[in-house]
Amino acid sequence: MHRITRRGMFVVGAGAALGAGRRAAAQPQLPPHERELYEAARREGEITWYCGQYNAETAEAVGRAFTERFPGVRCNVVRSTSQVAFQRLSQDARAGVAQCDVFSSTNSGHFTQLKRENRLMQFRPRNVDEMLPSLRVADPDNYFQTTFLGLFLMAHNTRKVREEEAPKSWTDVLDPKWRDQLAVGHPGFSGAIGVWAVQMRKMYTWDYFRRLERNRPQIGRSSQDPVTLLNAGERSVGICVPLGTTAYSIARGNPLRVIYPTEGVLATIAPSAIPRNAPHPNAAKLFMEFQASRRMSEVIKEFYNEPMRADVPQAEGARPLDQITLLAPSIEEQEKGVPEVREAWRDTFGV
Repeated sequence: MHRITRRGMFVVGAGAALGAGRRAAAQPQLPPHERELYEAARREGEITWYCGQYNAETAEAVGRAFTERFPGVRCNVVRSTSQVAFQRLSQDARAGVAQCDVFSSTNSGHFTQLKRENRLMQFRPRNVDEMLPSLRVADPDNYFQTTFLGLFLMAHNTRKVREEEAPKSWTDVLDPKWRDQLAVGHPGFSGAIGVWAVQMRKMYTWDYFRRLERNRPQIGRSSQDPVTLLNAGERSVGICVPLGTTAYSIARGNPLRVIYPTEGVLATIAPSAIPRNAPHPNAAKLFMEFQASRRMSEVIKEFYNEPMRADVPQAEGARPLDQITLLAPSIEEQEKGVPEVREAWRDTFGV
């Protein structure tokens, strides 16, 4: 038998205590409602997020922040435009496969359709109670929750267009002087562009787009694409570009300036939801809690997106929301109108 001295007992005891301390330190400090979900989510090990709300860089940063907050639960980010994310979700359903745990889109009409088809899980994150009051109730039945406040406006390349010459309103871009100088996304791919097209049709009839087509805009897919074209100097003015992406690009030294149209800025108050057949339902609920958390707003603010909580201030230099006129079609108008404008767009622009 080995003889254990009193000093040896102390070393063993100290080592065990140190190991226990390290294990305790590795556990994140969580409120009770998150701790219970986290234990269940760790057993599932991962979550797959279909994201159409943020650009790729922001979405990946959110995924990393989630896994850092909840070690052992990997976030698989599947970033695309909102319409493509919805098509992917629909294809999954037709194939009878369950891959998506949380679906996020800039087109709120996607969620009313999914709810009507009984394809969403009912869940209300507790952290929603600490969000901005106007964002706390997206669906009174709690099948989807607001997780994105996106502002979409215009921008111009300052090397190609001086500030005093830049368009001031949504209708200014219809002037023939902007022929071959404009860039815009596509409502068949981008949820935000679809919502914007519904709003412009509501304000100006479809004649707005017939006149826009005469100026031969370069049409990409995402609302992010015009920012890329402006940075490259290939186009002078971007239409319906995300404020967050544009401001982040300016902060990186690109020669851009945002334009707040005189009529108002398009506001997409957009939701996320858990599909009813989510393969990792506890991790999905935990991610929904995370999207409503202070940490989420801190992460997206770093990329100049709008925080969703009062305890996280806007990015430096951002214009306060109470100083901006916000334009937004209703959820019902989005669900009915976006498919209509997609078809009309193809007839008008040929793409």
